[in-house]
Amino acid sequence: MNIMKFKPLFFTISLFFLVPGIFFLLRFGLKPAIDFTGGSLLEIKAEGLVDDKESISEQVGDIYEISLVQSSGDNQIIIRGKNIGNEVKEEVLIKLSEKYGEIEELRFETVGPTLGKELLMKTFAAIVIVSGLITLYVWKQFNDFRFGVSAILAMFHDSLILLGAFSVLGHFYHVEVDVLFVTALLTTLSFSVHDTIVVFDRIRELRNKNYKSSLTEIVNMAVIETLSRSINNSVTIIIMLLALVLIGGESIKWFSVALLIGAVTGTYSSTFTAAPLILLWEDISNKRKNR
Repeated sequence: MNIMKFKPLFFTISLFFLVPGIFFLLRFGLKPAIDFTGGSLLEIKAEGLVDDKESISEQVGDIYEISLVQSSGDNQIIIRGKNIGNEVKEEVLIKLSEKYGEIEELRFETVGPTLGKELLMKTFAAIVIVSGLITLYVWKQFNDFRFGVSAILAMFHDSLILLGAFSVLGHFYHVEVDVLFVTALLTTLSFSVHDTIVVFDRIRELRNKNYKSSLTEIVNMAVIETLSRSINNSVTIIIMLLALVLIGGESIKWFSVALLIGAVTGTYSSTFTAAPLILLWEDISNKRKNR
């Protein structure tokens, strides 16, 4: 069975998810959480609470400058705004209790703007360093620049789909990206490369054993021989993450969603993006030589 003859289809499927995600990223961006922007976040629960910024601002606007009010569950809302201390927070709770009755405080966080900016810079630095080191590692291990570049492109493929998905979720459902999202993004990078290296290692073994076979035949054999293993390994992770998404707590829900998207795209890209990219590189090189 020649799976690699469907290279155009594999790239089309990738573009189907990449293009809308990139559009939303460029048009709307991501919604940064308090971890990156600085400010205060107060999550409360009470009967009759609604995610209406005007209504909440009427009650507490004189003591707390609110930037966002959003629902986080039944009768639960998250209020975000400028930095406030515990004293102001208690005043906010008292004022809201006058309208909504007994207020249950679920979470209160305060992050300074300097810390938020510093964390954002460290996040970008971590992604750049990890990407560079992975490229060099794969290149060195396989003694072929094409392997390193293909692995990193597949990794960015997964990252862009994940970022695009959260841009869509942020635009329509006000989902924010925080430190947990960064953790999920870096995990996605490693997960993607882990599966890719398995396929590449099989390609290297087959090249040594079948030196008379063409690269297309070798890549095709490597993909077929590793496909079931990749799917079996990934399905166990995907089932666990799906359970966390469905029955896990609100605090880890979107973290689990990010990991789930990363697991699915990582499994797909290692077989249907990284391997075809090597063949695409080979085809382009051959066409240049024949000119």
